[in-house]
Amino acid sequence: MKLVMTLVVRDEADILRENIEFHLALGVDEFLVMDNLSVDWTPDIVREYERAGVARLCHQPVDDYSQGRWVTGLAARAVNELRADWVINSDADEFWWTPGGSLKDALAQADPQIVAVSAERTNFVPRPESDAPFWRRMNVRHSVSFNLLGQPIPPKVAHRGRGDITVADGNHSVRVAGASTLAAPSSVTILHFPLRTREQFRNKIVLGGAALARNTEVDGGVGSTWRQMYDRHLLGELDAVYDAECRSEAELARGLACGELVRDTRLIETLERTRLGGQPNGEARSRVQ
Repeated sequence: MKLVMTLVVRDEADILRENIEFHLALGVDEFLVMDNLSVDWTPDIVREYERAGVARLCHQPVDDYSQGRWVTGLAARAVNELRADWVINSDADEFWWTPGGSLKDALAQADPQIVAVSAERTNFVPRPESDAPFWRRMNVRHSVSFNLLGQPIPPKVAHRGRGDITVADGNHSVRVAGASTLAAPSSVTILHFPLRTREQFRNKIVLGGAALARNTEVDGGVGSTWRQMYDRHLLGELDAVYDAECRSEAELARGLACGELVRDTRLIETLERTRLGGQPNGEARSRVQ
């Protein structure tokens, strides 16, 4: 089985290397990465893995976040160019994990008639910033995860490598030859780190919200969280949103005690087994040497 992961990224240097190393450890063979106007070291990180033969980089200069169309194109490339048997369309802040340790083994368990499988997501809690990288700081997650609008977060789907797949905006579902298809449950869980630092959160909302506002193709209901957070930005309220999500040590202790929060070290344990675990403080290099 060949497993390919697609990523659409913008200014993800704080998490992209961790994402790639994690998924290489869990069996992803190759990455198709579309960079959308990054101004940080994101493209340089991808080029390093491109030189190692496990990634391909392409550039998307349009600033309207037509995510569904872009990802559908990447999924087609995964099949036509890389001969993928399975495709995972992911975001840089999502880490696809399975209890058996191999995503290939988990996907191989799907019935041959199944085209797509679903993976539930769980949000990790932002904590006060320090010199430690996000994956060492953020070792507590919500027992039940909601988005910033208070709505349950939907699962994502992985799908077989087929040329007739259309990926929906958000990677929450796929269509096969234009027809809706149900995704079967799987053992895969997505460890989700959408808020890591105040600067990262602000950059994501400001750029993403403005891009969606320019998009004339997608329905206005697509990207509702980004759109509403962008409205909060225009009102000068983004710092208040971040502060409400970021938990102090005392708040973490109370949440753990009542069961609202759960300590979770799966990302830490996996990355400790990669080359990142041997770097000072476990910090991934921010610039390719």
